[in-house]
Amino acid sequence: MTTLGCVLMAASINCFFLQHHFLSGGLAGLSMILYYLFQWPAGTTSFLMNIPLFFLAYRYIGKLFCFDSLVGSLIFSVVLDGTSFLQSLVYVDDPLLSCLAGGVMEGLGCALVYRAETSTGGIDILGFMTKKYYNISVSTTNFIYSLFLMAVAVFFFGLEPVLYSTVIFFLAFKATNFFMLGFDYKKTVLIISSQSDAIGQRIMSEVNRGITILHGEGGYSHAPQDIILVVVKLTQLAHLNTIIKEVDPMAFVTVQDTNDVFGRGFTAPNVEGTLPPEWAAKKAQAEAQEATHKEN
Repeated sequence: MTTLGCVLMAASINCFFLQHHFLSGGLAGLSMILYYLFQWPAGTTSFLMNIPLFFLAYRYIGKLFCFDSLVGSLIFSVVLDGTSFLQSLVYVDDPLLSCLAGGVMEGLGCALVYRAETSTGGIDILGFMTKKYYNISVSTTNFIYSLFLMAVAVFFFGLEPVLYSTVIFFLAFKATNFFMLGFDYKKTVLIISSQSDAIGQRIMSEVNRGITILHGEGGYSHAPQDIILVVVKLTQLAHLNTIIKEVDPMAFVTVQDTNDVFGRGFTAPNVEGTLPPEWAAKKAQAEAQEATHKEN
């Protein structure tokens, strides 16, 4: 899956980005600027720039994270240079179509790489380090780097390619989230009803979701009122609405999008709070094995 993701990311660059002087995110974007200026191979340049970051990841984040990033970066770099022939086979004259197609393809590739629990290194490494030691979010680090990248690109290539590249960043981000989550979105539902007991029992028995009863008070009447809080998958929302309408058509209901849910019935929490759950688990396992080896 990692290889397929890297192929899609590399194909988006070679088929849609390079011909219009567009930029990708991460260190690949900086390597593309060097390619435009000096014709240095983008894949090789990207991997060489990643090497100092691998040492930082090995020392400050963990061996397994470093290894995963090294493998992902190596595959991406090899595939990026290996598919450079696509530049002569595929040419889309319309920059907007190239922007749209390339952004979605790159997002799909990123999603496949993340689903394989790997990374292509680069700015992700800096992001995890700033999160761990300075409590600066990964997204903030990526945003600051992107501003730097855009400023450099404007200086050399003008405003138009940078504006298209901004659209690519947005599309790739949205596409990555979509392909990562699919239709497995979560919804947080608040239900205010005089029939809260009956609604709650049916939710637990039919939807198979736990509920929380909050004790509220009417703002006008000051009458006590139970409020049901429940988190459901998007595919369960229609059934939940049916239950509410059947039990109490006059119930007051609010539905909110929920990005992450940790706990029973959903995803296990990331205790360390610095790495994705899969990498955090791998790191903990490796540290336990090292401790056992030292004791023996």
